[in-house]
Amino acid sequence: MPSQQAPLAEILRPSSLDGYIGQEHLLGKNAILRRSIESGNIPSMILWGPPGVGKTTLAFIISKSLSRPFYTLSAVNSGVKDVRAVIDKARSEDNAILFIDEIHRFSKSQQDSLLGAVESGIITLIGATTENPSFEVISPLLSRCQVYILKPLEKDHLLKMLNNAEIYLENSLKKAIEIEENEALLRVSGGDARKLFNAIELVANANSKQSPIKITNDLVIETIQQNMAIYDKAGEQHYDIISAFIKSMRGSDPNAAVYWLARMIEGGEDPKFIARRLVILASEDIGNANPNALLLANACFDAINKIGWPEGRIILSQTAVYLATSPKSNSTYMAIDDALALVRKTGDLPVPLHIRNAPTKLMKDIGYGKDYKYAHKYEKNFVDLEFLPEKIKGTKFFEPGKNAREEETRKWLRSRWGKKYGY
Repeated sequence: MPSQQAPLAEILRPSSLDGYIGQEHLLGKNAILRRSIESGNIPSMILWGPPGVGKTTLAFIISKSLSRPFYTLSAVNSGVKDVRAVIDKARSEDNAILFIDEIHRFSKSQQDSLLGAVESGIITLIGATTENPSFEVISPLLSRCQVYILKPLEKDHLLKMLNNAEIYLENSLKKAIEIEENEALLRVSGGDARKLFNAIELVANANSKQSPIKITNDLVIETIQQNMAIYDKAGEQHYDIISAFIKSMRGSDPNAAVYWLARMIEGGEDPKFIARRLVILASEDIGNANPNALLLANACFDAINKIGWPEGRIILSQTAVYLATSPKSNSTYMAIDDALALVRKTGDLPVPLHIRNAPTKLMKDIGYGKDYKYAHKYEKNFVDLEFLPEKIKGTKFFEPGKNAREEETRKWLRSRWGKKYGY
């Protein structure tokens, strides 16, 4: 049987860069962080990325690769006293590394206690966070750290991990495992390696009397549902509930939104974490169908910073209900993603000469700004001019949503650009 002393994710945690899966932009051949580690000269850093993508694993690989004194603290259960104790120990050692998991949960005073040691080089700090460090790490500390963004794991990464888990469990259980279908395993993982390992370990153990153990989508779903309390023991529910909260508002159900909000409040969730999600949803899912949504969500975030608990629950509830009952549109969200996709495909297309800046005579002489028409000089402050690069002219990125406000936008666009963009 698999070890009862450690979960599968811990057992299969790689101990070297060569065994690390994912984050090729940081750790692939000649990538920036790999070069830094191999040179033995790493900066203090913040590893920012979603759960289960390898932040903690990377910190441990760094410590092993550099053979330096290594200390680890969790921001969930460590205070200023613990930080100072590690710093005192590090003073007598050479180039100690301090890894702080969930550093976004450290208060300002706790983060302040790190400053002097990081600045003087007593410790090299590695902080891991799922939250934007610009919001959660104090500026003086952030300015002394390099921020590395870890990307979500892709399907190929998860399949490699699944193969490693299959091999280990076969040896451990002394039974063949046949993964006939993997879609359910990948889906319940949500791109989180830890959840993937937890899921296949649970399914294999729960069905260990089979020989061979044939893993199908139905078996995975049935087993996970029957053992949800066990499966969630590592705390993944934090992410499942915020997902339910967001999807309830996106789906225009204020009752479900308030319920999931209450679950988060009772669970001790950080109110700023909730408020930030409201700001994102207001733009991503409501957008110009109701521009006031973003204003209210932003005001909610500011108010939460001033008030906190318990009164903050009222402000969060007001905002969640408002967003849930607002008309929905993702038109601007889709527009920027489509535009980004085209930019990545077509590269740096030249700016048309007539809309280039022409601050010098030479630039004017070679055509910069020539034939530009100032819209305010024309009827209805509009002129039919080409603003896109020649290669992609006529490309439509913005498609108004089917709601009252954006239907008015569509009519306006049709009166100006109907023939060109097909509004």
